[in-house]
Amino acid sequence: MARTKPNSIHAWLACAALAVLACAIVLVPASHAQQTPHAKKLGERLMCMCGCNQVLVECNHINCPSSAPMLKELDAHIASGEADDLVVQDFIQEYGVAVLSSPPNSGFTRVAWLLPGIAFAVGLGLVSLIIGRWRHNSLQRAAVQPARSSVSAEAISRAREKVDRETDI
Repeated sequence: MARTKPNSIHAWLACAALAVLACAIVLVPASHAQQTPHAKKLGERLMCMCGCNQVLVECNHINCPSSAPMLKELDAHIASGEADDLVVQDFIQEYGVAVLSSPPNSGFTRVAWLLPGIAFAVGLGLVSLIIGRWRHNSLQRAAVQPARSSVSAEAISRAREKVDRETDI
């Protein structure tokens, strides 16, 4: 009987392990691969509820306890032909308003949409008003106080003569 070398057995096992791994990668489909573009678009309006604070279709946790069931539920709703708003309302009833990726633009949450713009406009108006008053006050002071020189014309001419002598012009 011929004895095989231990190195050749290890090489054969390594090749077999790589082949099994390659087959597993090819044959196991990704959980997000079977989604339709419509499901992806609707899934962007929903958040994953595992606590990762990511959009449902972009949750990248391996074996996430929330995203896979939520995606299956979303696919089931879309396959049954439900309207998008009804699907979203069903998710809101099941998970609460926190499932929405952006707050609804109605009721009190409208303030969350409008307040930043209003605050910016008010701040810009206040800054413009203050700068306008500063400019107006400085122009009034300049008009009220004429430019007076406390130096006589004779002192200015002596200073010019001295500068001319010292610079040899």
